[in-house]
Amino acid sequence: MDMPNGMDKKLEFGSKKYLQLSKLLSLIDTFKGAWQEIEHKEARYLKELRQMATVASVGSSTRIEGAKMTDAEIGKLLKSVKINKLERRDEQEVVGYYDALQVILENYQDIELSERYIHQLHGILLKHSNKDQAHKGGYKQLSNKVVANYPDGTQKVIFNTTEPHLTQGEIQQLLAWTTGAIKAEEIHPLIIVGAFVYEFLSIHPYQDGNGRLSRLLTTLLLIQQGYAFVQYISFEHVIELRKDEYYKALMHGQMKRYTDDEKIDEWLTFFLGCMIDLTKRLEQKYLTYSKIKLELNERQKSILAFIKQEKTTKVGAIEKALSGESRNTIKKDLSYLLKEGLILRTGSGRGVQYHHVDEEE
Repeated sequence: MDMPNGMDKKLEFGSKKYLQLSKLLSLIDTFKGAWQEIEHKEARYLKELRQMATVASVGSSTRIEGAKMTDAEIGKLLKSVKINKLERRDEQEVVGYYDALQVILENYQDIELSERYIHQLHGILLKHSNKDQAHKGGYKQLSNKVVANYPDGTQKVIFNTTEPHLTQGEIQQLLAWTTGAIKAEEIHPLIIVGAFVYEFLSIHPYQDGNGRLSRLLTTLLLIQQGYAFVQYISFEHVIELRKDEYYKALMHGQMKRYTDDEKIDEWLTFFLGCMIDLTKRLEQKYLTYSKIKLELNERQKSILAFIKQEKTTKVGAIEKALSGESRNTIKKDLSYLLKEGLILRTGSGRGVQYHHVDEEE
């Protein structure tokens, strides 16, 4: 199998680093197995969790590149977006990232790791960006650099990237190696994904949008390789919180780019460390949810059980089922269950209905 820019050398680790990476991989895979059991039990709750994670991912990934919008502003924008009125650059980037992420989450099984599909995702990502229309979906024509953008508006050049005339060849080689390595099953899939992301960022194949696209492709590859839990907690948010480490890890390998001494062990340590962070955050979210369910009083548990049994019900029916309880008390319990995310409410006025979050739509 062809190795892009000597990938075999880049993946040579000493025994100490090998043991460190093996431990991280084992922890992630253990969580992966446990989470697959949870997915079968909590389908509706996870759907809500994915919606929240999507907003967080859109916000973090665009802020890493210099956007200023908060998650609250993004959530509001996505609920009331009018495509023809996206005048601000931040809004254009946010909606483009959201659209591309939705395509991945809804169609990951059918998306091939190929030039054609990556070009299409890049086109969706930049669809609403006025200044990017001329080069969206096509390889760069001018040299570019990896630049860190900071909240105060300052920028710092991290490293130079592949020259335009070499870009297509290096991407083709990277795609061939990645698909071949996945098929061969000789290298752990997380190592393959991490190596792919490092190379993609090193090549920086497009004039703009490379960082955002790399994070979208990370999500795509992780879900395709069975790490579906990444859609329920924002990987991009973890990167945003560790942005300085992110750039430092990239720079560590890039200092010796195109030499036999170029190693990506520090990058892989960082990448897997982010995955560990991700699993801990998701586990905590789920434990909090489970704890809330366990701490309900008997009346609240009865209301929750009745709603689950009926699938869809109104407050009047709950009042009849819980004879002796006042409507005001039941309404307070319903408000608490709503706040804690254990039930959903639809309709308004006399048409209000309650649904259990574990029920599929």
